[in-house]
Amino acid sequence: MNEKSLMQLFEKSSMEQLQKSSEDYFRLMAYYRCAMMEVETKFNVLNEEFSLRLDRNPINSIKSRLKKPLSVKEKMERKSLPATAEAIEETLNDVAGVRVVCSFLEDVYLLADALLKQDDVTLIARKDYIQNPKPNGYRSLHLIVSVPIFLANEKKMMRVEIQLRTIAMDCWASLEHQLKYKKDTPFTEEMMQELYACAVISKELDERMDALRKGAFVDKTEET
Repeated sequence: MNEKSLMQLFEKSSMEQLQKSSEDYFRLMAYYRCAMMEVETKFNVLNEEFSLRLDRNPINSIKSRLKKPLSVKEKMERKSLPATAEAIEETLNDVAGVRVVCSFLEDVYLLADALLKQDDVTLIARKDYIQNPKPNGYRSLHLIVSVPIFLANEKKMMRVEIQLRTIAMDCWASLEHQLKYKKDTPFTEEMMQELYACAVISKELDERMDALRKGAFVDKTEET
């Protein structure tokens, strides 16, 4: 085989490998989207059930996001691992993310406990940044869970990162992210201190609103 034929074979092999890797990646992302839909459905069902029991909706909103390809690639590089579909699925827990914004502080734990009681949900990791906030003041309850998705010929277990937080926590986190990562504005020590002070106010707001909730709403199941 001459040099030209060898080069053509190499290029063909590389293209075929690249195409297969691309197909595997997009198939995996489709599986993650299915897993997010599964988790969202579970929370919507719980929201409907608790709305009857509590006479209000504990969930204010549900948002989902799939990690962008560049973010996935950079995270795999930091771990010194190849960005293949197999390695991504085995290594990363946060490719698929669901954020549940709750009306009150108590609702965060109410929904988390109800979800984890379901026999097809497996808890992989739990980080409670509400009881133990991050140094910058960030508060949220993080769960990594594994849920089944049912395909035409198989069942797959997929991991999803869930963040549960109150409206006040979500407002603080969203604004903190905008301020901290604004490219044309330096993030100073004074800004960091002010954001922490806002996080303390956010915590106090949650506690005061939760106290008001206890007087305004009655769990109907406790009346019977």
